[in-house]
Amino acid sequence: MDTYSRLTLVGAGPGDPELITLKGVKALESADVVLYDALANPDLLIHAPETALRIYVGKRAGMHEKQQDEINRMIVGYAKTMGHVVRLKGGDAFVFGRGHEELEYAASHGVPGEYVPGISSAFAVPGLAGFPLTKRGCNESVTIVTGTLKNGSLSDEIQTAARGNSTVVILMGTRKLNAITEIFKKERGSEEPIALIQNGSRADEKTLVGTVSDIKEKLKADPIYAPAIIIIGMVVRERQLLAKVMSSADDLQRSF
Repeated sequence: MDTYSRLTLVGAGPGDPELITLKGVKALESADVVLYDALANPDLLIHAPETALRIYVGKRAGMHEKQQDEINRMIVGYAKTMGHVVRLKGGDAFVFGRGHEELEYAASHGVPGEYVPGISSAFAVPGLAGFPLTKRGCNESVTIVTGTLKNGSLSDEIQTAARGNSTVVILMGTRKLNAITEIFKKERGSEEPIALIQNGSRADEKTLVGTVSDIKEKLKADPIYAPAIIIIGMVVRERQLLAKVMSSADDLQRSF
């Protein structure tokens, strides 16, 4: 393999530019080319040298496969002609990010690669919005599933996840919300709590909370758009409980 050419796959975190890892920043600082996604905050590009090429490779709906092939070729081409390619991907590149495919393609064409983990939006965004993914006495597991398959259909794993009592975090499921809520109503009842978080960890973050029976009506009055994360499970109620406890604590403190 050409030791001059290399790929570093960097998870950019959920959106807040301060949530990238130090190792990710160091990779950007030595980049010759940065290929960045739509979900990677462009503010992170400040860490790359002024001489580095910065190329946006966000995908458009309905063209993912074609564009992925093009991105793979760009990684190899730029690595062999310019040196260090940093592939900057939102969240963690190994969580529904197709990062492993890119490492495989690069390696098969003589370009060695390194994986730098990122903070996955599946874990961080709920917590930052006040929803614990697990809590003793409330649930015992977390299921993370994609809502939409590459052919545009709803994942069968949604049905499987709904049958348990785990917290379910659904990525790329906003457009399938009607079908998702119908499944959970059937499996868990109409009062199952649900939350949608748009632009998690960013300054324009927006959260909407309801049940699987009323969330559609709430969305009509207060829409949530992609990119958004769906959380379903009893832990959704925990944010309100915590807010009550903190409010009581504030009142108690003011009384002294």
